[in-house]
Amino acid sequence: MSSPSSPHWLSLVGSVWLQTINGPNADFPVYSSQLKEIKGISQVQLNFLAFASDAGKIFGWFAGVAALYIPLWVVAITGAAFGLVGYGVQFLFLEKAGLAYWHLFLLTSLAGNGICWINTVCYLLCIKNFPSDSRVAVSLATSYLGLSAKFYTTMAEAIPKAATARYSTTKVYLLLNAIVPMIVTLVAAPSLRVVELKDRKRTEAPFLAMFAITLATGACAIVDSVGYKPIGVSSREHMVSFYVFLALPVLIPVALRVRERVAKIRETKWENRVHDHDSDGPETAVSVVELEAEDKQEREQGQEPEQSDQEEVGGIRLLRRIDFWLYFFSYMFSGTLGLVFLNNLGQIAESRGLADASTLVSLSSSFGFFGRLLPAFLDYYTAKSGYSLSRTASMASLMAPMSVAFFVLLHPRDMFLYASTAVVGTCTGAITSVAVSATSELFGTKNFGVNHNVLVANIPLGSLCFGYLAAFLYQRGAHGSNRCLGAACYRDTFLLWGAMCAVGTALCTVLYARSRGFAGRLPR
Repeated sequence: MSSPSSPHWLSLVGSVWLQTINGPNADFPVYSSQLKEIKGISQVQLNFLAFASDAGKIFGWFAGVAALYIPLWVVAITGAAFGLVGYGVQFLFLEKAGLAYWHLFLLTSLAGNGICWINTVCYLLCIKNFPSDSRVAVSLATSYLGLSAKFYTTMAEAIPKAATARYSTTKVYLLLNAIVPMIVTLVAAPSLRVVELKDRKRTEAPFLAMFAITLATGACAIVDSVGYKPIGVSSREHMVSFYVFLALPVLIPVALRVRERVAKIRETKWENRVHDHDSDGPETAVSVVELEAEDKQEREQGQEPEQSDQEEVGGIRLLRRIDFWLYFFSYMFSGTLGLVFLNNLGQIAESRGLADASTLVSLSSSFGFFGRLLPAFLDYYTAKSGYSLSRTASMASLMAPMSVAFFVLLHPRDMFLYASTAVVGTCTGAITSVAVSATSELFGTKNFGVNHNVLVANIPLGSLCFGYLAAFLYQRGAHGSNRCLGAACYRDTFLLWGAMCAVGTALCTVLYARSRGFAGRLPR
């Protein structure tokens, strides 16, 4: 693995923090039922609000274009500003008669578009600052997006009741969704820059440390999500430990910075010694030349391969490719379908008679975290062989168990609901992480910022179609009421979703068959 300098790793830490807070829409299921009551809207209207956040991704390609011309930290702050306005206005005027339903829709769409801007920054930093380890860096960073729901629910629970007595649960989450991304983005802004890679020596320690920290963070989240509390550890102490783990990655660039300073001091001393012995004759000069040659050879041996000659595709040419449309619909019938399921967790939990949806949301978030992290492990340990499983094959293999999980949801027992939620969360997280690298694998890196935002336009389309279908069937089961109770509320929905996910598996398998000539090959 290449070992970039401390500024490179600081940019990865910034990306990790941005990804952690860049899923404010992930906590929507926690307060969706209360929002429906506050505004007096139907399930179908509530579903359109869930879709609104995804609808903002239709214009996500603006972020890709902006990243070509303005600094990445400005792109990130712009995205955070959209979220500040989108959720902040809702917080201020939610209960006012003047804030109509269509206002909520537009504001939520604006906030959803802001997510694209921050994601674009994180992806580009991982790809450009870690050119030979981009797959690992992307998977590491995006894995933290899976913790967004857990991050916000934990923070909401940590706020003293006395401080939020005048606010409903909905307004507490809207406030957090508005201000937290802006604060974190401003803190991380100095690290959000592309740094030229000079040192290419193979050093695995930083990646191993990052894996250890990431696994510990995920384990802490999982333990809390399943309701297990170690003996002698209070809920507040457990929450503090979770935030400490989130802060630990910053120690990696700090340690690298210290090592660089020590190396610089040693280099200075060595140069002084050479200078002092310049008069010792030709033998000393020869030894210095030999040492420099050995050092150069070591650098060349540790040098990562150059980028591959994969064809660069962008613009209208992208839309003319059959591979793009296979990719587009296979993603829509899998990753997007999983996101729709997660958006409906609040109503699914209510229909099953669960008192609180936050546990189910935290569970899906935590398992989504490990799903996003899984590709990083696979890429890290297969990189030395010069070949790894292609992204399209990985996506197809993740869609199959996801399809099965939707059918298992037909069983009314809560145990199957929790197990299937964990599977769908894991697979959805892994697919969304793999897709980032799949875009560059299939169509090149030059136009990645625009290409990937064009791809994720399938999310609002799928959210509209699949979400409306779920809301329509739910409303039909409610028989004129705004609330449907029982496993039958989502029975037909789960059947259709399972069948669609199976179709997505088939489409992705075809895409792999078409692209396997170059897919999976590491850059040369």
